[in-house]
Amino acid sequence: MISQQDCRQRDADDPLRTLRDLFDLPPGVIYLDGNSLGALPRAVPARVAHVVAQQWGQDLIKSWNSAGWFALPRRVGDRIAPLIGAGGGEVVATDTTSINLYKVLSAALNIAAQDAPGRRTIVSERSNFPTDLYIAEALCRERGCTLKLIEPHEVAASLTPDVAVLMLTHVNYRTGAMHDMAAVTAAAHAAGALVVWDLCHSAGAVPVDLSGAQADFAVGCGYKYLNGGPGAPAFVWVHPRHVARCWQPLAGWWGHAQPFAFTPDYQPAMDITRYQCGTQPIVSLSALDCALDVFTAADQLGGMAALRAKSLALTDLFIDAVEALCPGAFTLVTPREHARRGSQVCLTPTAQLPAGSAYAIVQALIARGVIGDFRAGDAQQPDILRFGFTPLYLSFDNVLGAAQALAEVVRTREYAQARFHHKQAVT
Repeated sequence: MISQQDCRQRDADDPLRTLRDLFDLPPGVIYLDGNSLGALPRAVPARVAHVVAQQWGQDLIKSWNSAGWFALPRRVGDRIAPLIGAGGGEVVATDTTSINLYKVLSAALNIAAQDAPGRRTIVSERSNFPTDLYIAEALCRERGCTLKLIEPHEVAASLTPDVAVLMLTHVNYRTGAMHDMAAVTAAAHAAGALVVWDLCHSAGAVPVDLSGAQADFAVGCGYKYLNGGPGAPAFVWVHPRHVARCWQPLAGWWGHAQPFAFTPDYQPAMDITRYQCGTQPIVSLSALDCALDVFTAADQLGGMAALRAKSLALTDLFIDAVEALCPGAFTLVTPREHARRGSQVCLTPTAQLPAGSAYAIVQALIARGVIGDFRAGDAQQPDILRFGFTPLYLSFDNVLGAAQALAEVVRTREYAQARFHHKQAVT
């Protein structure tokens, strides 16, 4: 196993090491939860203060024009576009992931109804993020469609003639397993289905090529690997071939072709801006806009390819270190193969550890300053210890330190303390 000295040498040689200085991280904390909430970029507080004090406080309503507030969702979308393989003018930052998913899933069903009226099934993974399944379930109830849940290995076999839409998360939130977007999209299209991709655990963490994959629709959030802050606006992408084919269901005034014409009838914009709805959260959008500056800096150091290479190196190190330091204590849930792994590592305790210990282990790690998170299982899925690896600010020394802390928690049975078993509202 790699030594601490070796890790520190790798950090000294890391061409991305200066990016860490762009973040305000608490001293003594190893932050492995950027896949839930990204860390704070140093420049964001000053940007938000300027928006509040000057643009809002002094310039007031003039800032819709003078500060470019009205165009901000499109500008931020254009900054996200290169991270997900989209073109200029194809992405808009707006609303939440759930709301955007409702829009695009509705649009996909409308297009499917035009092209193949007999297709009335949405297929998704049983382990997909719950909000995706809830939105799909509600739409199916509304439209009289069927939601079919499958296991990951059943995707190809599930593409039967009744399927209208395949809805998948590119990187699974529980396991870190990553789909081959191009291959899955091609298979779905060959079977006559459209594909909706959720990029919440991909955007800013792994290279994504929506255009190259000829995907149909995509949504994603701004608060995970994009570091836009809690509740940051999400984003939505629609392939240009679909944009003007149908209305999205939330026909608000910001999606109108001429919002300030104030016509009583709805005339949708002919581009991605039709996927906006109501007035946008300018302060939050400004924070996300500023947070994206770190990716501009990363572009000078190799961009997403360099970030991906470091992500794989960090996750390889963590997997190797945990298996060396905690032999037999955990089962690796995340795929070992690089092509199938996102930017996280998920573990489940083996029979060596008490049943139900995963939550307490995570809480004991947090008390030590190693922040990951826990995801509860059920009859079909085990409890998960989940660790996200953000190469923008994590070091190799951090990763080895996290594995060493996990080993100590297990060796000393620190997790057995009662205080670590109290379930909090957010896990």
